[in-house]
Amino acid sequence: MTKFGVIKERKNPPDRRVVFSPEGLKSVINNFSKASFVIEPSDVRVFDDNEYHNAGFKISDDLSNCDVLLGVKEVPIDALIPNKKYFFFSHTIKKQTYNRDLLRVILDKNIELYDHEVIVNKQGFRLIGFGRYAGIVGTYNGFRAWGLKHDTFLLPKAETLNNQEDLETTLSKIKLPNIKIVLTGNGKVGSGAKEILDAMQIKEVSVSEYLNTTFDEPVYVQLDVLDYNKRKDGRFIDNADFYTNAKEYLGDFMKFAKVSDMYIAGHFFGDGAPYIFTREDARHKDFKIKLVADISCDVDGPVASTIRSSTITDPIYGYDPNTETEIDFKKSNAIVVMAVDNLPCELPKDASEGFGEMFLEYVIPAFFNNDKDGILERARMTQAGKLTERYSYLQDYVDGKE
Repeated sequence: MTKFGVIKERKNPPDRRVVFSPEGLKSVINNFSKASFVIEPSDVRVFDDNEYHNAGFKISDDLSNCDVLLGVKEVPIDALIPNKKYFFFSHTIKKQTYNRDLLRVILDKNIELYDHEVIVNKQGFRLIGFGRYAGIVGTYNGFRAWGLKHDTFLLPKAETLNNQEDLETTLSKIKLPNIKIVLTGNGKVGSGAKEILDAMQIKEVSVSEYLNTTFDEPVYVQLDVLDYNKRKDGRFIDNADFYTNAKEYLGDFMKFAKVSDMYIAGHFFGDGAPYIFTREDARHKDFKIKLVADISCDVDGPVASTIRSSTITDPIYGYDPNTETEIDFKKSNAIVVMAVDNLPCELPKDASEGFGEMFLEYVIPAFFNNDKDGILERARMTQAGKLTERYSYLQDYVDGKE
């Protein structure tokens, strides 16, 4: 028998998401009779305590008898229970300085940490996450920003709507001019963005059509990495070569920037990869993009106009390419930037349900099949008060040497 605890989210600003909805937990029990759950009470969670109670689950402040504790965001240091297995996004794998003490205390308290971000298959591809919902909400927010910039339509904030269906219904009522929209990213984020573009019945066109044709309706193109990067030696190999040898490539996005009105950034940016557009590019007289919905949100990274992340409360700012500073997004020379870094929080119900489905498919079975696929082994960052071998690269970070 494995006893799981669904913990209360304690980080500020409050996060309403949860690993499993009440219906999601019922699916776990139906599939794995040796699993049981205790729910820590929460007045923040998108599903209230009564919904879990009515679904047949115990609500309790005491999780001391649970074997595995499931959360979304970082658990505050003073709330960590020693000698437990924890699942949450720790934001430590890239040596984030603001969470160094968190990882130190996890080791001191003999906690086994499993980070959602490193739940991967044998090939290293992530199996669970909220990326799809970031793509959905980020694209919605991009169109909301367009309406605010041009005073053409007024969309409510995504967080005031119930679900993806409501977002799509709301977007179906707006009329766009004949703009060209470029989308980078083919993963979960890019797929979520594409869902919204397709639901709006915006026509998808090929790279060649996009670059060379004038349309009398809004259109979009979804780019793969080799559409906007090229090898320095002129050879065309394959995506795997780009991911392996990113430093051998140059950015080639400018040809899209010259003909695009709106850019949706849903790509993964790897170490050594070329920037998508630089500050110098943004100043170029032919640079035409006027709105960037940066869902990936790498500050001071591959998208030059993203000089800071924005918030759900205040999601939009302007970027002046000439002074490289933030300005009022309403100004005529501003590139409008939407760079909210916690987009799935605006759609907590859908995001939680989707996350739970993935967790049930890929993670829960590992507790009952001796982890035959190595899911838990790969995601286990700490054990017996030490970093596991896979994450030993973090030792200098823990020791404060870097």
